[in-house]
Amino acid sequence: MFTGIVQTAVQIDRIQKQTGLWTLTLSLPDNLIPGLTLGASVALNGTCLTVTSISGNQVTFDVMMASLKLTNLQSLSEGSYVNVERAAKFGDDIGGHQLSGHVHSVVRVVDIERPENNCIVWFELTDAIKPYVFDKGYIGLNGCSLTIAEVRQDRFCVYLIPETLNITTYKNVQVGDGINLEIDSHIQAVVDTVERLLKQKQLV
Repeated sequence: MFTGIVQTAVQIDRIQKQTGLWTLTLSLPDNLIPGLTLGASVALNGTCLTVTSISGNQVTFDVMMASLKLTNLQSLSEGSYVNVERAAKFGDDIGGHQLSGHVHSVVRVVDIERPENNCIVWFELTDAIKPYVFDKGYIGLNGCSLTIAEVRQDRFCVYLIPETLNITTYKNVQVGDGINLEIDSHIQAVVDTVERLLKQKQLV
């Protein structure tokens, strides 16, 4: 489980590409190394990955074909930055909202507004995610727990505070970028349950 509070953004040092499997190597900062073990879960751009090797500060992750197809990890290159969050531990503060690290889809940035002391990022609203996106709802975007500020027919937006811009990949976000999206699991459960019950009622 993750909280959606990204701890840092780190560059990819090396990518080894095999058919259906990429191996990513990156150097984590000192504060994220203590207690990290083989098999531990770490979210990169909101995608839950397993640590496969540790050498000093260099940590390696394997990315399977399914993850490559569903996430923006397939667009990474050596030198790209990714948002990093280690898995939450029992007793940790949940500053954002609960995330599983299972990305539902990739959405495109369609506009960026930068009024004074603010950054508003607009994302495409696809039919697949539309039932789960509403004003003031939670959403995971590249591993960041964010609150939806406004929803329109074909897009939705979030406001990014300076701290989020400073420590995440959003400081370099551009129109057209693909962003990993995770729907809030509680919202998904409620919406899917209501839809199923309504369909059953129509059949009676």
